Amino acid sequence: MSLTKAVPYGRQHIKSVDINAVREVLTADFITQGPKVDEFERALADYCGAKYAVAVSSGTAALHLASLAAGLKKGDEAITTPITFLATSNAILYAGATPVFADIDYETINLDPSSIKRKITSKTKAVFPVDFAGLPAAMAEIATMAKRHRLMVIEDASHALGAEYRHGRVGSCKFSDMTIFSFHPVKHITTGEGGAITTNRRNLYEKLKALRSHGVRRSEKGREKIGGWYYEMQDLGFNYRITDFQCALGLAQLKRIDGFLQKRRKIVAKYDAAFSKLKNLKVPAQRREGQKHAYHLYLLRLQVKKTTQARKALYDTLKQSGILTQVHYIPVYQQPFYRRLFNGNLPHCPNAERYYDEVLSLPLFPDLKSTEQNRTIQVVEDFLSKWKLQ
Repeated sequence: MSLTKAVPYGRQHIKSVDINAVREVLTADFITQGPKVDEFERALADYCGAKYAVAVSSGTAALHLASLAAGLKKGDEAITTPITFLATSNAILYAGATPVFADIDYETINLDPSSIKRKITSKTKAVFPVDFAGLPAAMAEIATMAKRHRLMVIEDASHALGAEYRHGRVGSCKFSDMTIFSFHPVKHITTGEGGAITTNRRNLYEKLKALRSHGVRRSEKGREKIGGWYYEMQDLGFNYRITDFQCALGLAQLKRIDGFLQKRRKIVAKYDAAFSKLKNLKVPAQRREGQKHAYHLYLLRLQVKKTTQARKALYDTLKQSGILTQVHYIPVYQQPFYRRLFNGNLPHCPNAERYYDEVLSLPLFPDLKSTEQNRTIQVVEDFLSKWKLQ
């Protein structure tokens, strides 16, 4: 099988309007640290319903800066989910703090508020819920709990741009101090690589902007007294800046996000219609009251005998048919680095581990052809009928 002709689980949607937007910036005066960055940040904040947005070089950079802006440091703990990409918990470590893994709700795959509650200690300073696969977490409950214990809430919405919760868009920060997004090519919109943080708090906004660019802040008093060139490094920051041509791509993509979401939901409805009729398959959790799913991933869950063997066999069968799938995710604490970090004393998250044994992410992206989806469905149906006979 040629991988170039295979159907991936996710892929960017690039059209001439995107290429033209990037080309226009490449021939302009500024290709980085220019006006397109501000324009993209304003458009993103307006779309999400937040006061501020800070665009950065990646979703990982967004998580790192949010951890620092939250004041996480050595000796602190932050609670998050084991079912996420490594970047969520890694960012806590980057800040010097310790990640603590709470278990998930088996149905939604999002953090279980009751498990969070059991993990809170005097060292806990923040909670990092993840809107997994595009379904908003139980943010109202988490926010109430966080307020009671004086915790910062950093919502990892890398999967959830365009999702809705309690009649507002994810990223409005009604239930979080900061919300982060990723614009990797498989996400809802792309800037190539890139990310952003939204917030409604001016102090966090200013700190995030400074940390993005080496910790440098402009001092108006200093510039008036010393000269217009004057600047001050107040904190140890990073070069996490995003370019203007990336932001031009992001702006062009953001204008079409509603169409992207509509296509994703149509694909999901077709998968659901096919798989809901079959026993031994569990389709993704649907939105609950007051929520609207963004469907970054289509999580098909096998519930048959010898589940882990069946999942591997289905993965291999689909690959042989030119359909590339993925598993989202191996529980973070099972990674070799984290096993060493916890010195073998691993967290106990039975729902996360049960989910991991069952799941396979099927192709889901706006340009997925009907014929490709039909082929995916057919391979799954054929495989399942044969597996039952074993």
